[in-house]
Amino acid sequence: MEPQNNTQILEFLLLGFSEDPELQPLIFGLFLSMYLVTVLGNLLIILATISDSHLHTPMYFFLSNLSFVDMCFTSTTIPKMLLNIQTQRKAITYEDCIIQIYFFTLLVGLDNFLLTVMAYDRYVAICHPLHYMIIMKPQFCVLLVLASWVTSALNSLLQSLMVLRLSFCTDMEIPHFFCEPNQLVHFACSDTFLNNMMLYFVAVLLGGGSLAGILYSYAKIVSSIRAISSAQGRYKAFSTCASHLSVVSLFYCTLLGVYLSSAVTQNAHSSATASVMYSVVTPMLNPFIYSLRNKDIKSALKTLFERETLKTLTS
Repeated sequence: MEPQNNTQILEFLLLGFSEDPELQPLIFGLFLSMYLVTVLGNLLIILATISDSHLHTPMYFFLSNLSFVDMCFTSTTIPKMLLNIQTQRKAITYEDCIIQIYFFTLLVGLDNFLLTVMAYDRYVAICHPLHYMIIMKPQFCVLLVLASWVTSALNSLLQSLMVLRLSFCTDMEIPHFFCEPNQLVHFACSDTFLNNMMLYFVAVLLGGGSLAGILYSYAKIVSSIRAISSAQGRYKAFSTCASHLSVVSLFYCTLLGVYLSSAVTQNAHSSATASVMYSVVTPMLNPFIYSLRNKDIKSALKTLFERETLKTLTS
């Protein structure tokens, strides 16, 4: 038998959610709306934190980075899906698929690390308030974000190179709306043992390690909050963590739900639908979660709108 070469594969077919032509306009409108809301919401968070000097703190610095990553995250998958629906083509080239895998893995990793860094920030703020400004210096905050980018970039490069070593016997139909690494590994016709081991190893090391760090931080935070004597003080301390805790719960529960359910059911279409939760819905909801419960963000957004309105009226 002649060995197969993955360079013979020119493109893959992304089947998306449904092949019913009548549903395509509905799917297009729904995902276009979610994409626009995601970009606008996260962009407003970034502009609010930049424009208001009161928000030039570590917590909002990390939040603006998370918003930027979330915008890029949805931009990695949704525009291509919308283009395919609009042009009625399901194809994605082999090269574009690898690029999509790289950026998807990069941005998932960044979400993971930034949520961990934000948990550490809340831990220092509540458990060591007198040393907060000493520990969370601007240089240290930049270093944490830079370390997150470097680690995520190296991991995504590794995952992309691992996919490049795979061979695909024929042009594949992927029952998903983007090139999801697990899907490609599942449909490869070459040996995937090393790929699967690497995926599980990275998931446990980076994902599990980050989640353990978040859980440890919140265990210490809860312990410190319980030691506060006044009910008002306990409420104020907890309210600073509520938004982050909501985002963490949404991100990890949906992410774990997708991969655990896909491992049990082996239903690719169900996995694609469930993937919408962490890759589209979570980035869309994050700005609302942070702004609805945060008076500082509300005030900054109000000032931003008033300033832009005044500029429009005077111009």
